[in-house]
Order: sequence, then C-alpha cells, then structure tokens
Amino acid sequence: MLQVGLSLPRAPKGADRAFPAQLDGDGGDGDGTSTAQVVLSSSPITVVVTPEDDTWHISGSCAGSGPFVDWDQMPEVEQPADPPEDALSRPPKELKKLAREGCWAASRALRAAAYQRLCQRVACRLVTPDALVYGDVAARLFGKHGASSHPLPDFLAGCSLPTYCLNMDGVTALKKILICIGNLFPDITYSPALPSLVALLLHYSEDEARCFENISRLIASNAPHTSYIDQSFLAHQASCMTFGDLANKHCPAAHKLIASTSENVFEVYSEWLSWLFRDLPFSYAIRVFDVFLLEGQKVLYRIALALLKQYRLLVSSAEQEGTDTKAELQVFVQNIAQHITVDKLLERAFGIRLFSRKEIWLLQMANRKALMERGITMVQGRQSFHLAVDMQSFSSSIVSAQEMRIIWSWIPERFSLFPPLLLFSTSEDGCSLQRFYSCCEGYEPTVLLLKTTEGEVCGAFLSSDWSERKKNGLTSSFFGTGECFVFTVRLEMERYEWVFIKKPELAKAMPRSRQRSPSPIPTPPLSSSPDSRSASPNLLTVPAPQRKGRLSPFLAIRHFLLPSKTASMFMSGSREGIIIGGGGGQALSLDANLLWGRTEPCETFDNPPLCQENFKVQLLEVWGFQNT
Repeated sequence: MLQVGLSLPRAPKGADRAFPAQLDGDGGDGDGTSTAQVVLSSSPITVVVTPEDDTWHISGSCAGSGPFVDWDQMPEVEQPADPPEDALSRPPKELKKLAREGCWAASRALRAAAYQRLCQRVACRLVTPDALVYGDVAARLFGKHGASSHPLPDFLAGCSLPTYCLNMDGVTALKKILICIGNLFPDITYSPALPSLVALLLHYSEDEARCFENISRLIASNAPHTSYIDQSFLAHQASCMTFGDLANKHCPAAHKLIASTSENVFEVYSEWLSWLFRDLPFSYAIRVFDVFLLEGQKVLYRIALALLKQYRLLVSSAEQEGTDTKAELQVFVQNIAQHITVDKLLERAFGIRLFSRKEIWLLQMANRKALMERGITMVQGRQSFHLAVDMQSFSSSIVSAQEMRIIWSWIPERFSLFPPLLLFSTSEDGCSLQRFYSCCEGYEPTVLLLKTTEGEVCGAFLSSDWSERKKNGLTSSFFGTGECFVFTVRLEMERYEWVFIKKPELAKAMPRSRQRSPSPIPTPPLSSSPDSRSASPNLLTVPAPQRKGRLSPFLAIRHFLLPSKTASMFMSGSREGIIIGGGGGQALSLDANLLWGRTEPCETFDNPPLCQENFKVQLLEVWGFQNT
C-alpha cells in the first residue's frame, strides 16, 4: 500500500503559477517513478509518485520563489507576457537572444529552471563537488551549530558580502556555502565577486545544496577561453587590467576624463566588477547574471563599458575637478535606475563590438604574464605598482610628469605597469639615426616623443622592437601591430588609434586556412629637408605574419582579413629615416639626421596632421619600460 504525505507551503507574494517546478523529473523514467499535476484552488501541484519504500515529494508552484528571499524587498516580475513554452529547449544562439531580451524575467520559476539547466550545462572538471558532497561537508563542519561560529574563508578578506533580497535564512545559507567552498576549493585565494554570484543564485535555488552544486560548476569550469569566476589576486588583477585596456579603446572620452581627474586610473578601473555585482540594484544585477551564465566574463566587460559610457554622458571635466571619481562612479551605478533602464543598458552593451572571446582571453593571459614578471601575485596595495610614472622623480625635456601619466594611461595595461625608462634623447645622444636604432633595439614596446621648434609636441606608441626592420634585408617594410597609436600633447592631448579599433566592421576575422602574402607598396622616401621629398620611390611592404607569441595577442594583423593593406602600415625604419603610419600619407616621418620631419593624415590611424605638416625637430626622446 502506498502512503502520500502532502506539504503545501503558502505561495509568497508574487509567486508564479504558470511554471510549476518538477524537481524529480519530467515524467516516468522507468524506475517506478511517475509524475502528475493536480490543482488545489488556483495553484497547480506536481505530485511525484515513488515506490512504497521511498518518500513522496510534492513541490508547490512557488518553486523558483525561493525559501531564502525577503519578499518585501523582492521586485515584482518585470514582464507580464508569457515566454515561449519551449524556451529552455531552444538552441544556444536562441537561448542567448532570449536571455538578452529578458525572457527569464517574465517568471521566477522559469528563471530558477533556466539557472539550474544552464549551470548543469557548464563544462567542468571531472571531479566537481555536488549537492551530496555539500550535505556531507556541511554536516561535518556545522553539525548542530550555525555558520556564525565559523569564520568566512580567507579569500574573502576585504571583500563585501552583498545580500540583495535574501532573508536571514538566506544570509545564513550564503555564509555556509562560502565556508564550504573555502573547504572544498583550497586553491581559491582571492575572489571578490564570488559572494554576489552565490547570493544571486540563492534567490532562485530550492535549497542551499543545489545552489552550492551550481556555483561549484562555475568555479570548476574548464571550457576553452571561457572564464566565469576569478579565483586569485593575479587573475583578478589581470581582469581589471583587461577591462582597463578595453575601456581605453572603447570608451576614449570616459578614459580621457578619468585620466585627467584621477591620480591613479587603475584604481578606478579595479572596481569594474563591483559596479556589476555590488553596486547595481538587484533588478539590474539579476539581468546581468542572466546573460553571464550563457556568455561568461566577456558579457561583463560589455556591460561595465556601457556603464562607463553612460557615466561620461552625464558628467563633464569641469564637474569632476577635485572630486573622487571612484566614489562618484559607485554612486552613479547605485542610482543607475535614475539614468537608464536595464533593457536600454543591455542594448547599449551589446552594441559594443568587442574582439572574440579567444582574443580577450589571450589579452588577459598577457596581462597575467606581465603581473608575474613584476612579481605581483599576492594581495597587496595597488598604489605600489600601478603608479608607474612617479611625479617626483620623472624628468623629461619634452613633457611634464602629468602629461606623461596621461600618455601612460593610453598604453596597454600590461606595459603601463612598468615605469618609463629613457632610452634615447637627441640632447644627450645626438641627432643620429644609427644611434637611435642602437639605443632602441631590444626594447619592446617604446614611446617616441617629439618637440618641434614651434613648441608643438606629438609622438607615438610603437608596439614592436625596431630590430624588426632588418627582417626583409634591404627592402624597407612595415611592421608592428594594431596596438600602435599616434598622439598629440600640445597644443591639445589627443590619441589616434588603429582605424579598425574604432571601425571594427571594416575588418573580418582571418580564416585559419588563409594567410596574406605581403605585397610592395610604393611610398615617398624620407629626405634631409622637407623640400626634397620628391626623390625616387622607396618600396615598402606590409607586415608578414609574425611568429607566435611575439607581438600583441589580439591586435596582430594576422588575425584580420583587411580590405586595404595600406590600413596596417604601423612603423618602418631604414637608413633614410623612420615612418610611422601609412596609406594616403604618413602620420609621422623623420629623416636620417632626425632634424626634419613631416606629418600627414594616413589611413592606418585616420589622423589629422599631428603638428605643422613640415617641421623641424627641436628635441626627440624615446622611452622604454623598466621591467627590472
């Protein structure tokens, strides 16, 4: 004879009725278990029928509403429209579209089911703790005692513990899960975003063991080029540096504002994850979490960049003078609902054209390598290593320390970790091109600064070693990567990057099976004076594919199918002089005596003339990066 026990919890405010959770399966599975729906009043109930020696489980329609939620704080369901009945069975591309459009927000139960299914789909290590392991470890750790008698793991030292709309049981469950994570994942040494992710997941978890299992799968993910949760100070710092690189390129106006008003730009960017998973209100943070589960860390970069762009629209340089930009940004994000809806924010985020997940991952690995070379692997004060340009000790005959700090803020983060090192100066080394080459070779990258006799100052960031010029023998060729850029300092500070950074739609990803053969491009020669530039042509070739690991991981031209070879002419050197930028003109060219130069608009950087078109050099300096 079978016995049935019913437990019918009262549905909390806002609980869904359209999506009853079936926690033990979707129907008969051949082991004597079957399910059926009955309706008591207006709430459907799923009855799971098991053999006589098992327990009967009955789940109410408030599944997805969570036993850990303070319903007085929980916002109402956002969309009254019903989502597609087969929403969770759609292919990945359609799932991504549904998540971006806020489909999960239409039903708390649907969101709970989506989170469960998406977490279970994450590819992870073979041995990953599950709900049963959590039960054993929690019983051993806590017994009859609560989590309050156990300290939180060391990897949360100095980290905030957002609780969003959790009730007291939810906060206790959050602490217990974090303590068990510390016990079962001893390799985690620093993870400031982890408490927020666990808290958000708890809102839609039926019990803490299932929440633990799902977050464990994100921690143990081994999908290629995909990261969910940073688990060390090194990884976290590399992510912050990568965000700084992306902000530098995709939010130039905001970056320029922050660089001009903040002593330490990285100190501002180091909070980017906290904007998303500490400062955003719950109704925004949970929509971020929706897409994060499907798309990984890349989507977080996009949304943080969108926040930065929105912030820039609302402030001016004059308003920011004397203010704490880091604190101002935190207040802005906390009050984001006053400025933009969550749907509009996500729309703008997905309108930002980032490079591929693989290229961003490679950039992050390069940033990790730079941190390791600097010896930065453990938690330490950021001031000691991110203020590379020392205001007191820096000395240049061309730019001030403050101007150099702004130039340094434009440089990729993995290089700007290191303080500037003067390699060559015409005031000390003379006006000799050969001396220029001998002083600069062996250093990669370098910053060239130039002051004209009219007092104008301009320059270039050059990503490759000048010794690359020797590869094609006597034939002058262009080399370098898309991280090169040119800039002006006086009369105004402005940067001009590779044209494909601002217009990525002009280039397509390079198919693996295709390689581009260099072809000669005629270009005017360099000469000893601006009046003798009509001499015989000097043949220049575009860069050939560089050896793996040598140059920039995500802006090497081998990664792109470019419509015009003249749009990738970054730097060139010969006995006659040096050229920076090409195609339709040269952004900067200098003669063999480093005395006369010319600047023109060019296709590579889409720049105006950097100073008077024909100029005489008063001073020239080249700076490297002191990595010892």
